Amino acid sequence: MSEQRRAVRDGYDGLADDYLANRSGEPASVLTALTAHLDSGMRVLDAGCGQGTPVTDTLSSDFDVVGVDFSREQLRLARDHVTDAALVQGDMTHLPVESSAFDAVCAFYSIIHVPVEEHERVFEEFARVLRPGGYLLSTVGDEAWEGSNPDWLDSGIEMQWSFPSIEETNELLTQSGFTVLDTFVVDDRLGSQYPFVLARYDGDRVR
Repeated sequence: MSEQRRAVRDGYDGLADDYLANRSGEPASVLTALTAHLDSGMRVLDAGCGQGTPVTDTLSSDFDVVGVDFSREQLRLARDHVTDAALVQGDMTHLPVESSAFDAVCAFYSIIHVPVEEHERVFEEFARVLRPGGYLLSTVGDEAWEGSNPDWLDSGIEMQWSFPSIEETNELLTQSGFTVLDTFVVDDRLGSQYPFVLARYDGDRVR
């Protein structure tokens, strides 16, 4: 495991309660950009589900949801706050779910923590688990950036981020078989602005 991946996992373990306090409340309205394309009961994967609020629990009221996260402490909290979703520990670069098993994938504030050189692998995994015609809604970066905060959320715990430019992200999505449908800029509850991309998996990878 890379130093960055270990720092992110250990960071989310260590500040689980702080993150819960800052990520509770209503989910970003951008979630409806995904759910508008889905019928009740469809299968949705929440990749990097964290403590399960507010995204996993909101989705689970209408859909068959599986949440995946690699932080044990985040999943511990998710089990306390989400009753109608399956929760699995796993890594977005090797998702512990079957191929072509989901109608949609959402990834809120998760892929932006993955080492930038592994983003292509993550999008390939999203493509693998989606059925053709399925949808992806993911937080991405705007301008390329890598960095860290040694005292994130005033917790005394370091967190790291890593992402390419949105143009590079869109290219990686296209190479992985996605068609980018829309981009939204969302004000983050933690004080930042991140773009989200909505994409459809068409089943043809460009190689």
